Amino acid sequence: MPDRLTSALEGYLAYLSVERGLATHTLSAYRRDLTRYVAHLHALGRDDPSQITERDVEDYLLVLRTGSDGRAVLSASSSARSVVAVRGWHRFLALDGLAPTDAAADVRPPAQPRRLPKAISVEDVGRLIDAAGLGDGPVPLRDRALLELVYSTGARISEAVGVDVDDLDLTAGRSAVRLLGKGRKERVVPVGSFAAEAVEAYLVRGRPALAASGRGNAAVFLNTRGARLSRQSAWAVLRTAAERAGLDTAHVSPHTLRHSFATHLLAGGADVRVVQELLGHASVTTTQIYTMVTPDTLREVYAASHPRAR
Repeated sequence: MPDRLTSALEGYLAYLSVERGLATHTLSAYRRDLTRYVAHLHALGRDDPSQITERDVEDYLLVLRTGSDGRAVLSASSSARSVVAVRGWHRFLALDGLAPTDAAADVRPPAQPRRLPKAISVEDVGRLIDAAGLGDGPVPLRDRALLELVYSTGARISEAVGVDVDDLDLTAGRSAVRLLGKGRKERVVPVGSFAAEAVEAYLVRGRPALAASGRGNAAVFLNTRGARLSRQSAWAVLRTAAERAGLDTAHVSPHTLRHSFATHLLAGGADVRVVQELLGHASVTTTQIYTMVTPDTLREVYAASHPRAR
């Protein structure tokens, strides 16, 4: 029989799934982080949530930084994610009456350096999308439409592959797509003309051929078996296009087009709160990282503006 700690963990994960509607991959990350934490507590002789102290939580931060439990040493960002999971669980335990206090209430995740998201230039975005559409048949049409839609809307890869045909409105002049974001929050985002044309071309000339291999699927983006395209396959599309376009694949990630979308909008004069809504960020603070000035931008502005810069 599972001990009380393990039972309490399963209860929390069920709450995150049912009540909070967290995505499957997010739940997997929580399970991984908290399973390691429970193993740490077991090693300390704890078998009930009511026995956990603030010192136990602080000791776990040291474990994450040193790998003294025999597992991997985590980076600052991964440690912070793990601490967020631990804090959420302890808050749940206290609110649910499984622990007398919130043992993690005063424990803070390690500070992380503020890093600019990696974006690519408008020209490189064009090369990337063109490279995705090289070739004949339904797959190049799909790949181009996928990357056009992601860049046009700032969608996460998981949101893009989650789009169903009924989520699209490609009416000229008011094209839009309904995206399902984190916490199953919906938002409707405009779709630009380039993306609308690419998606329509795929729906007319590419998707029917892919759908013929399956048993009927509402997804917009299908694989060669007629099933919904997976996140991993969509990431492979992006990586292959980057290689074809001659881009540095070390600087291309599943979020590259999303980051570029936000960076290019702000550079074009968009209000940060509008970009927040388009990205589906819960807080404008998350979006504001895109407003950080890079050293290159500082040099360009200085050279162009200072009377004795040249």
